[in-house]
Amino acid sequence: MKTTNEDNLDIRTIQPSIISLFNDDVTSHILSPLSCIREFGAYWLLEFDLPLVNKKDIKVTFDKNAISVEAKLREIYSEKKLGITTKFQYFKKTISLPENINKNKTSAKFENGRLKITIPKKISGQKIKID
Repeated sequence: MKTTNEDNLDIRTIQPSIISLFNDDVTSHILSPLSCIREFGAYWLLEFDLPLVNKKDIKVTFDKNAISVEAKLREIYSEKKLGITTKFQYFKKTISLPENINKNKTSAKFENGRLKITIPKKISGQKIKID
């Protein structure tokens, strides 16, 4: 739904289903980590900031053309906003990926609180022999 106020600013109302997504994260005590996805010639590089996490507590899974990263925090992280304290225990984020990826050759490295996932692209083409 789109409305306009007196100053002609474009104001969009958030659908209730979107609000419930945010509430689910808060009530489930789950943080969404900062992330970055970059495309290179032969691969995609995904990076996630996961402070307060041990390598053994990270889980990376593929589901169709999406990748999910979940991690349990070493200690509870508390945040206070508007007089309400919320405690978080997990990171979780799912990112949609293009179809031309090679899931079987994916690699990951966790170092200094940063998870780097390299996903090679599928090679689409065929070598042609030149006589």
